Amino acid sequence: MDACKAAGVQYYELPVAYDALTVVINPKNTWIKSLTPAELKKMWEPVAQGRVTTWKQVNPAWPNQPLKLFGPGADSGTFDYFTEAVNGKSKASRGDFTASEDDNVLVTGVSRDVNALGYFGFAYYTENKDKLKAVPIAAAPGKQPVYPSTENVENGSYQPLSRPIFIYINAKSVERPEIKQFLEFYMKNADPLVREVKYVPLPRKAYDYNLEHIAKKRLGSKFGGENEVGLTIEQLMKLEARL
Repeated sequence: MDACKAAGVQYYELPVAYDALTVVINPKNTWIKSLTPAELKKMWEPVAQGRVTTWKQVNPAWPNQPLKLFGPGADSGTFDYFTEAVNGKSKASRGDFTASEDDNVLVTGVSRDVNALGYFGFAYYTENKDKLKAVPIAAAPGKQPVYPSTENVENGSYQPLSRPIFIYINAKSVERPEIKQFLEFYMKNADPLVREVKYVPLPRKAYDYNLEHIAKKRLGSKFGGENEVGLTIEQLMKLEARL
């Protein structure tokens, strides 16, 4: 966002879907029943690099086995959101893990090592359910663990790893008829298209608001270019309605 501002580029920020970032383990892992954000932070925070190297160091009840971590690379929006939600700052992460922009590499790594843990978008988990096990997340100690699913994203219970997905449109581009027609098609057909790629669609009103924002030239980001961790669909809709 700062780069756009520096370059004098005006844009529209349009929410189009939600994703459920999914923490996955090897199916033969018998000790992980659920995880909390605090436990994930202990694994992934920058100070863990070279220091937290076994499962037992994360939780004394877990085995003294090597902790093998897999995750998206630093250029990924998934990496940005996960680090913000878990470590409190975007891009703040230990660096000694297997990173890849190709989620298939992460799937393969976790599926081949009983001591592995990784994370990526919900779609890649659903495509590889036979190779991986999703971990339910308890938002805080003592809270009921919740599995990633369309229903749990919609009802707001899967926290803090539910995240909104946006597209960004250069304001000048919208003046072109073909771009405007594409956006209208996109918003009118978003629900089935979003479901097809295993994201969670927004209510119909959200897509209508997007077209309204363009018509009324409501430019820029609602969040100042920062991730909004823990934002539910209902909260996003209330924010949209106020604009």
